[in-house]
Amino acid sequence: MNTGNGVILVTGATGQQGGAVARELLAAGHTVKAMTRKPESERAKALAGLGAEVVQGDLDDAGSVERAVQGAWGVFAVQNTWEAGVEVEEAQGKRIAEIAKQAGVHHFVYTSVGSAHRQTGIPHFDNKFRVEESVRALGFPSYAILRPVFFMENLLSPWFKPGIDDGKLMIGVKPDTVLQMIAVPDIGKYGLLAFERHEELNGRAIDIAGDQHTMPQAAAIIGQAAGRSVTFVPVPIEEVRKFSEDFAIMLEWFDRVGYDVDIATNAEVYGVRPTSLADWAANASWA
Repeated sequence: MNTGNGVILVTGATGQQGGAVARELLAAGHTVKAMTRKPESERAKALAGLGAEVVQGDLDDAGSVERAVQGAWGVFAVQNTWEAGVEVEEAQGKRIAEIAKQAGVHHFVYTSVGSAHRQTGIPHFDNKFRVEESVRALGFPSYAILRPVFFMENLLSPWFKPGIDDGKLMIGVKPDTVLQMIAVPDIGKYGLLAFERHEELNGRAIDIAGDQHTMPQAAAIIGQAAGRSVTFVPVPIEEVRKFSEDFAIMLEWFDRVGYDVDIATNAEVYGVRPTSLADWAANASWA
């Protein structure tokens, strides 16, 4: 693909993954349609300032998606389990893929989750694999699937940040469990590659990660970056289950199996320098 010769629609453009991909595409000179439910938001305005065409679209509204995808050569599709729920997320993923195929989109990039293909039994992993299967079956001229692991940015979310502020990294895994993680900007770089190297990557599903640590190691790294003592405090899995059965199943899978990304080989093959947890944490806001 020649830079700037094909319009790429990015869904979730004001979110984490979509925003990272949109910014990478724009920086590389591509023509980007940034789809968001709230075109008037500050994040949408920031993308417009970078050169994106901001378009209103809601993954639950087929008509708005049909309008947004018109004229697009490529589509980056992402959905949010924790916002939509497992069943709705799956419907959203299949809907945009079907609409994109009907609209004549040439290259479709779907962002799934690490190990989605490994029959994990985790509801919000298994539903993404079903979306993957739908994408494969639709017969796009080309497509690629990205499978990122646990986001480092999750550590700044309301799930973890209040505990870290109190000097505790609280998560329901065992002290010796190694968890693979990725910084969201790295997902953006892989998203750019998925479009620029679409012929080479056609049909490929790529599990991606940037670093891996036990949670005591992660707590020490975060503490160093934040300038205060942070210790790992394991949360009883039954307490997690009270909040979310899905999340609890995932944590149990982390302990029992875990992601299996070959980080070093990915860096060599795709040329994306993985962001370490230490580098990410050093640039994060822990105030």
